[in-house]
Amino acid sequence: MFKQVGQIMVYVNNQEAVRDFWTEKFGFHVVDDVRSGEMRWIEMSPSENAATTIILHDRAFVAKMNPEMNLDTPSLMFFTDNLDQLHADLANKQVKVGDIVAMPTGSKVFNFADNEDNYFAVMEK
Repeated sequence: MFKQVGQIMVYVNNQEAVRDFWTEKFGFHVVDDVRSGEMRWIEMSPSENAATTIILHDRAFVAKMNPEMNLDTPSLMFFTDNLDQLHADLANKQVKVGDIVAMPTGSKVFNFADNEDNYFAVMEK
């Protein structure tokens, strides 16, 4: 059986621009930046000791190698302790953010988009 989610692969058009989005707007750490021939991937995490990392792959390169592969952006949900503050910080950093929504469970969520208009969500938990 699985013991944890190790990496989440996100396929992007511009690896550097998306890396900069996550590092500059969210303070993500670049764990590794690997080049192997024409292939490159950038591994990032929200903290130095995070159990799960995000891997940025070049969408065009992966599509060329595996044309049948689904390269859509996964639906990711991030957790935060202070949703209102994060929402305000992201808006101040010119990140496209949605409204804060109260869920029936009592939690609050909002969505945001990266610089390639991939949408993600944040929940206060």
